[in-house]
Amino acid sequence: MKATRPKLEAECWAFALAIYARPGVAEACLALQNEAGVDVMMLLMATFVAVKHRILLTPHEVQALDEACRPWREQIVWPLRAIRSGLKIGPQPAPSEATEQFRSQVKALELQAEKLENGLLVECLPLRPPEKEIVKPEQLRAALEDVVSFFAERRDTAPKASLPSSIDTIVEAAIPDAC
Repeated sequence: MKATRPKLEAECWAFALAIYARPGVAEACLALQNEAGVDVMMLLMATFVAVKHRILLTPHEVQALDEACRPWREQIVWPLRAIRSGLKIGPQPAPSEATEQFRSQVKALELQAEKLENGLLVECLPLRPPEKEIVKPEQLRAALEDVVSFFAERRDTAPKASLPSSIDTIVEAAIPDAC
């Protein structure tokens, strides 16, 4: 990788926003987050470095990235997400029109917290020359399966049978000719 860290941070964030907006990707990411405890920012970072920089993260690198951002994720991102999600169902006066603006503000804060997490991940990203001429869909799929397995093992649960289709959705969005 020849890009500077600030440039990488901006590129990775733009990539994450763009791929998350593609059909089915948000739902796939949320399924992986909810069912296997996956950190979506880390999953998208692994996708970014594979597709844009042809680097497949090793399990050791995934662990190091997790160690770097886990405190931020657990102490800031997750509580903001819990507040936002809680406002969908209550307590009173939520959910209501009166609380929807507040919920939108919390959502914006959560997104900003995820952007800051993106910066943490970039700071710890291994900068090395590309390993491949091109990353093939099956290589990206294997790399993302490693990320999902890492989080599922931390949660002490086996990945569910439905999760490979979520990974496939991300692979197909990241490498359009993956079908």
